[in-house]
Amino acid sequence: MKLTGWIVSLIFFTLTLNKSERKRNLEYPAFSAEAHRGGRGLMPENTIPAMLSALKNTDISTLEMDTHITKDGEVVVTHDDYLSSEFMLRPDGSEIDKTEAKKYVIYQMDYKSLKQFIIGSKHYRAFPQQQKVKTYIPRLADLIDSIQYAIKSTGRKQCFYDIEIKSSEKGDDIFHPKPEKFAELLLSVIQKKGILPFTVIQSFDKRALQFVHKKYPSVKISYLANNDKTYEEHIADLGFKPFIIGSSYKGFNPDIIKKAHADGVKVLTATVNTKEEIEKLRALKIDGIMTDYPNLFQN
Repeated sequence: MKLTGWIVSLIFFTLTLNKSERKRNLEYPAFSAEAHRGGRGLMPENTIPAMLSALKNTDISTLEMDTHITKDGEVVVTHDDYLSSEFMLRPDGSEIDKTEAKKYVIYQMDYKSLKQFIIGSKHYRAFPQQQKVKTYIPRLADLIDSIQYAIKSTGRKQCFYDIEIKSSEKGDDIFHPKPEKFAELLLSVIQKKGILPFTVIQSFDKRALQFVHKKYPSVKISYLANNDKTYEEHIADLGFKPFIIGSSYKGFNPDIIKKAHADGVKVLTATVNTKEEIEKLRALKIDGIMTDYPNLFQN
């Protein structure tokens, strides 16, 4: 009887510990060290290989990525509205001519066709350290599966996802669906894959964020604000206090940190690509930094 009681106590303690550990793993990091586009300075941007490579760096807490919608309604991970001639190749390995690159609009292509185009084989002049890894534009669902499997199989602490909705008013029904539909498609994937508790939805498009906030009030939101307005003006423009306010490092005003923190809002900036600049910002008590070079966070 005593042994049974001891076993019950042990099970209860284990469950409590596991629950506590799960809660700790779901807490937003005190400092969000983010691999911008998966760390495009080192690996092909917004791809599964890039995300898995960044994941190996235990100093990285968050994987940042961009999303678009294909003609057949798939949520894909890519930054530009169209295929870039700078770092992509046609399915046969030939160059995409700069004059015709904008003909390959993501929203006007089915995913089966889109997936055939090659990323990672072409030398990317902007990022000479980037490894050559032949890959493709992934569906968000497949990318999440790969990341979550890697976390589970290695025992790594759960990372956060910082996922951007790439939309703008002038691009509606040309480069992407209207923000409400875009957000619904994105949230459907996130909910289905079970990563909502550790996901932040970010966008420059306040319409998308306003929709998400209204329909999914528990979702963490990051408003990517430009440096052309004050903190107060940005909050008034958005209409609610986001979880994070993002600011470009170019023209960054340190005063925004004090005002945001006083208002209970976190501050994140991008894209910071030197160790000196990262340390300077961390000294200002910023809450997160995106970088193309995840290795800069390593001691």
